[in-house]
This record gives sequence, C-alpha cells and structure tokens, in this order.
Amino acid sequence: MRIRVSTGYKVFSVFNHIFLIGLAFLCLVPILNVLAMSLSSSMAIQLGKVSLWPIDFNTVAYQYLIKNEKFWRAMWVTVQRILLGGSISMFLTIIVAYPLSKSSEAFPARTRYAWFFLFTILFSGGLVPGFLVVKYTGLMNQIWALVIPGAVQVFNIILLLNFFRQLPKEMEEASFIDGCGHWKMLFYIYLPTSLPAIATITLFTIVGHWNEWFSAIIFMRKTEMYPLQTFLQTVVVASTFKVTNPADAEILNKLSNRTISSAQIFIGMVPIL
Repeated sequence: MRIRVSTGYKVFSVFNHIFLIGLAFLCLVPILNVLAMSLSSSMAIQLGKVSLWPIDFNTVAYQYLIKNEKFWRAMWVTVQRILLGGSISMFLTIIVAYPLSKSSEAFPARTRYAWFFLFTILFSGGLVPGFLVVKYTGLMNQIWALVIPGAVQVFNIILLLNFFRQLPKEMEEASFIDGCGHWKMLFYIYLPTSLPAIATITLFTIVGHWNEWFSAIIFMRKTEMYPLQTFLQTVVVASTFKVTNPADAEILNKLSNRTISSAQIFIGMVPIL
C-alpha cells in the first residue's frame, strides 16, 4: 500500500530539514571558531583573519598544554567531582524518588515530604548561609564542598518519581506476593525498567557538575583545588599566563593568550560532548 504524500508535506519536510541543518550549523560555529583559533598563529588572530579555518596552522598550543600541570590538575579535580558527585546525587535521587512515587495510602507522609522538597525549589537559603554551612562543617578546600551542597537535585527527583509512577502496579503487586521487599523491589524491578529515565538524569547530573564553576570560587581558597571550568574561567578573565620555565617562554613567544585559552577551552569541551 502506497501512502500519498501531499505537496504541502513535501515542502514542509524540505523546509524542516534545511532549518534543522542550519540550526545544527549555528551550534557548531562557535566550537569550530575556538578550534580554529587554537590551531592558528598569534599574528593571524590579532589581525582578525581566523574564522572557521586555522590560519598558519600549528599545534604549539596543544604541545604547551600537554606539559601544563595546572590544566591537568584541574581536569583531575573535575573527574573526581563527576565520579563522586554523580554517584552520590544519583543514589539520593533514586532513594528519594521511590517512596515519593507511592500513593498516599501506601506512604501517608508522602505529601508533606513532597512539599518539603518543592519548597527548596521556590526558596533557597542564599549565598551567604550556604557559605557559612560549608565553612562550619569543615568542607572548605575539599572536594566534598563541590559535591555535598548540591547532591539532592529536586528537579531530577520529580522527573524520576513521575517515571516510577507510570510503571504498572500489577508488576509491583506480583513482586510483593513473591516475597520482594522494598529494597529488592527498587533494585530488581524499578531500576531495570527505568533505565531510559536514569540515563537521562545521569546525563543531566554529569553535565551539571562538568559545567558548574562558581562554587569553587566561593569554597576553594587554594587554586590547586579548582575544577576545570573554574580554572578556564580564571584563565579567560585574567588572559595571562605565568611562565617560569624558559622552554615554555620560548613557546609562548609564538602564541597569544587567546590561542592557549582556545586550546584549553576546546580540550575541556570535548569530553562532555
């Protein structure tokens, strides 16, 4: 059976493809520009010749970054933050979403807890109280200061509990009849059937930890504890590099601060992409 496609649908399909391809290209343009600048000479960048293609192609900036201990130290802090923060946040999200997905008959206090979490979305304690909490709990200058304060993401909890509520009740009742408790129910029934939602929320969590930079400026007094995005932010704002090694000084003579900043931004962008 052949489906007849109208002229209007054909025109819409062509327009839709052109629009989406153009939109994707607009998203790629800044990335290509940063890559081109990281592979171009200092003079070409200063003259404004670099757009989407490198001018006077060279990889000197990346050679410098390979030996830059501060950059790789910041990358390692970010990796630790993602591993710790992602694991803790997902565990807390799952064990909070599961009971909140139950009915009020099965969990009488559900409504009170739901409003308690919802209140934190509408009103926050503020920057100064948050700083004082971290300071007087002894978390300053520790990786935990970047992980614990934002470990419970209420928006992710709401997403997951709504997914849990869509699962068939008959499956849960049959599992209880077979002797499952709540922990077995959660880890053997709910989680395997909720992998799409968990994968999506895990992605949200990882991207959030990767891109967040402001908390390190507040909670870290040692620059050695800066994650990658905070390190890159300070580099872009300062636009200067302290050079102590003569070999590095010779390399930097061939480059501009913008070239090295672009190389660092591009390398920091690739893993999360």
